[in-house]
Amino acid sequence: MPDLPYTILSCAITLDGYLDDTSDRPLHLSGPADLDRVDGVRADSDAILVGAATVRNDDPRLLVRAPARVVGRRRRGATDSPVKVTVSEHVTIDRASAFFTAGDVEKLVYCPSAHVDEGRLAFGDLATVVDGGEPVTMRRVAEDLYRRGVRRLMVEGGATVHTQFLTEGLADELQLVVAPFFLGDRRARRWVDDGQYRWCHDHRARPVETRTLDDVVLVRYALSERCEAA
Repeated sequence: MPDLPYTILSCAITLDGYLDDTSDRPLHLSGPADLDRVDGVRADSDAILVGAATVRNDDPRLLVRAPARVVGRRRRGATDSPVKVTVSEHVTIDRASAFFTAGDVEKLVYCPSAHVDEGRLAFGDLATVVDGGEPVTMRRVAEDLYRRGVRRLMVEGGATVHTQFLTEGLADELQLVVAPFFLGDRRARRWVDDGQYRWCHDHRARPVETRTLDDVVLVRYALSERCEAA
């Protein structure tokens, strides 16, 4: 995939495939060992992308936490944490969210063409609002990020964003963490939606790593020919 960032989808799910429950509080799926692993993936990335729903529901900081990893990024001339990226259909994100307020890093908000002026007015100097097309496509977002110097992109969800990257064939690698319990509530959100996926019964994704971290299991899948070079 020329002129596109190497893209890692990162996701933690229950045994029955859910991202979260139906409560107002985030569902904690993994423990310290996996959180540290995710921090390492963040530290190696040029940008982290999440959907607007994830910003609203989880209020993630999207920052590198370990001081040694921050130092490592500084040594190679990078900012302390990767560029923060979100995609918002209606530019309805709280200006006080951690996406905007945490960390002295660049923030990018991609939105439909019709909402660009509204977004720039709403977010002012908190973020750069970028025309993502009408409708926004993840290919257009990825191509624009590449032009901005992003060579390694980490996508942390949610389900709509993961679905779009997968169905548009833009992901190089999937890092799927499975927690050892069932949710059992179909009202909750699964980690992907219905769609036309390249990987099916007759064309299976290739596992390249499995690892146990505390009581969760990481399975890493190659989704493109570029994966092994990462």
